[in-house]
Amino acid sequence: MLDGKAKFEEEIWEREGGGGGRTRILQNGSILEKGGVNFSAVHGQLPEVIKKSFGVEEDNFFATGVSIVIHPNHPHVPIIHMNIRYFELNEQIRWFGGGIDLTPHYIVDEDARFFHSELKNVCDQHHPDFYRDFKKWADDYFFIRHRDETRGIGGVFYDKLTPEKTGLSYEDIFRFSCDLGRRFAPVYTELVNRNRHRDFTAQEKEWQLLRRGRYVEFNLVYDAGTKFGLETNGRIESILMSLPAQANWFYDFKAAPDSPEQKTLDLLKKGIEWA
Repeated sequence: MLDGKAKFEEEIWEREGGGGGRTRILQNGSILEKGGVNFSAVHGQLPEVIKKSFGVEEDNFFATGVSIVIHPNHPHVPIIHMNIRYFELNEQIRWFGGGIDLTPHYIVDEDARFFHSELKNVCDQHHPDFYRDFKKWADDYFFIRHRDETRGIGGVFYDKLTPEKTGLSYEDIFRFSCDLGRRFAPVYTELVNRNRHRDFTAQEKEWQLLRRGRYVEFNLVYDAGTKFGLETNGRIESILMSLPAQANWFYDFKAAPDSPEQKTLDLLKKGIEWA
């Protein structure tokens, strides 16, 4: 096991209105401070606000997915997030969504290129335009507008993927989603092992907590999955499992010129070509 110390705690839950899921949480590990894996398969009546957002009139929905978020205790090991999901109202209205994105506290060019190259390899096996389109989608989606910065270095993100939009069958889109999900563990294992034994200072730890604060801001203000879970009466503990155990906010923080912190801020931009 990557961590070697902490063990997952499992909770089976049911959703009022239909369905349920399984949440597994790992806490206080040797390198993984908090990790969550959430599976859900829910159904029932679609709330009016979601119907309006989707532009549909039907009520009965089914949604399932797997989401993973890991917060390390080491400032040189990145935060990672993955989500693979499926939604349907009927045979005509159904789609896949998902993606993987990386949030380093300190951006390392070599690690960023490795991460994006791995995702591009998966995308290229299924469609020549997937990486280009989904990388831009991730840049636009994982953007903290009120800070004018990206949450991290992005990755790939897609939503409401259908045969009409891709030229692929539902089975092909499902296989792509599965292949993307299977890259999560080996890619993150490599990134953790590259950086887990590096020394760090108290200042670097403080910077990590500040970057976690930005992560919290995105998830609570912009994240569509969080909004969907709250608006469909989802289980609050599972919805908010993506939040770190601890985060800080410093008033009017300014990074020192030419510092590693400033270098990272300079790279929290859309459109950087890593692969």
